[in-house]
Amino acid sequence: MADQPETLPTVTLADVERAARVIEGAVVRTPCDRSHTLSHDLGADIWFKFENLQFTSSYKERGALVKLSSLSDEERRRGVIAMSAGNHAQGVSYHAGRLGIPATIVMPEGTPAVKAENTRRWGAQVILKGKTLEEAAEFAHAYGDEHGLVFVHPYNDPLVIAGQGTVALEMLEAVPDLDALIVPVGGSGLIAGMATAAKAIKPSIEVIGVEAALYPSLYNKVKGTHLPTRGDTLAEGIAVAQPGPIPGAIAAALVDDVVLVSETDLERATFALLMIEKTVVEGAGAAGLAAIMADRARWKGRKVGLPLTGGNIDPRLLASVLTRELAREGRLSRLTIDIPDRPGELSRVSGLVGKAGANIVEVYHQRVFTDLPARGTELNLVIETRDRTQLQAVLTQLEAAGYRVHVKAAQAGA
Repeated sequence: MADQPETLPTVTLADVERAARVIEGAVVRTPCDRSHTLSHDLGADIWFKFENLQFTSSYKERGALVKLSSLSDEERRRGVIAMSAGNHAQGVSYHAGRLGIPATIVMPEGTPAVKAENTRRWGAQVILKGKTLEEAAEFAHAYGDEHGLVFVHPYNDPLVIAGQGTVALEMLEAVPDLDALIVPVGGSGLIAGMATAAKAIKPSIEVIGVEAALYPSLYNKVKGTHLPTRGDTLAEGIAVAQPGPIPGAIAAALVDDVVLVSETDLERATFALLMIEKTVVEGAGAAGLAAIMADRARWKGRKVGLPLTGGNIDPRLLASVLTRELAREGRLSRLTIDIPDRPGELSRVSGLVGKAGANIVEVYHQRVFTDLPARGTELNLVIETRDRTQLQAVLTQLEAAGYRVHVKAAQAGA
């Protein structure tokens, strides 16, 4: 007799509603608010679900708590183990500590120290093992089996999926007439849960997945393509090579479309959320807005809900995103100016830049690695301007004074 195909567990609206009762009072019911400015600027009616305001700054603690709450007394006594490099680790650690459940978290060896410390803070034992998430997961399963620990998967678990689906329940309770949900996708746990709830409550609603172009895991499954998954992405929280078998099957059946966004799209969306909404969001959390910004025509006039899935971003990475976007807007530029190597020349250039109303942020001379004559030098300036119009005014001042200027500014579409 031929082997029967494996029947994967599924999730229903009743499961999601049950999960909502489990987490009530223990997980923040985050705001779901309209962005007046971005709605005006982008032409869509945009509503944000601020999951970055959870205690651990991510929706991940919803599913983690539902799974932990399902354990028997004996399982709670033995403890749990999870593998994660970020948000899932903190969600499991926090709620396990709150419930008195011993927790072990396995993280890859290259995990930033701040994430490991944030996970230890709530009492979890942190083990750094493996150079990749796959190696860390392999160790976590072996260690868990050896010590009798319950494995809490970040997405390939019906209880976790049901917990994540509570995001959609709350969004549709707050804004029942949404036309679409635009959901960041990594392992597919969030979109599987949200699609399950949303399609049951409002069958006409569109559920659109968004992935970083470098990690088109669900995109490949839904579209039947074989695009590579590789590289460093700002959206590290959704940098998953393959969707989980359970949520992947649910998502493939319910999701209307999956779109890809570039790294520039992700950076711009992260920047816009900080500057306009005054909220800190990690790259993965900004993916929904990135999709709208990248294809405004598709969403014009539509009422769309976007979960801001997390706010755990490294401060240095956020600083880099901000300065790169300032450069794209023409507000930071690097000028290379050929000048005679004599006293007073720097002062003269500085005066011309100041006359145009710009500010010099950095300055240095290059006398050795240049093809200028020995009596010349290359003056490098990083200047701050209001916009590209003011940058052009600076260039005009310098060129009128006889200086040859080379400008290095990020392209508007870069």
